[in-house]
Amino acid sequence: MTPFGAHIRELRAKRGVTLKQMADELEVSSAYLSALEHGKRGQPSIMLVRQICAYFEIFWDEAEALERLAEMSHPRIVVDTSGLSPKATLVANLLADRIRTLDEGAIDRLLDVLNR
Repeated sequence: MTPFGAHIRELRAKRGVTLKQMADELEVSSAYLSALEHGKRGQPSIMLVRQICAYFEIFWDEAEALERLAEMSHPRIVVDTSGLSPKATLVANLLADRIRTLDEGAIDRLLDVLNR
């Protein structure tokens, strides 16, 4: 599941909206919306993110935060290290190789370092 998908699912749960209800209202298939929530589809388009914001009556800072979350929620990432140091390439490869084995504590520590 992507951060965007988890947030959308949380919004639906808080408001008591089913996946099918939301999909019908947004005029997308429930299969697509489910795949988006579960990280089986790529980033949503900015138009869909804005439709979702309107659907949940999300405005201003919260809408901008949701757009940023969508930008950071692509489930398949390509990291281009061309032109960077060998260490940078090593870090990218090690992370790609070991991401599935990291526990939440390790992920939190990485996020702390990367968000500085």
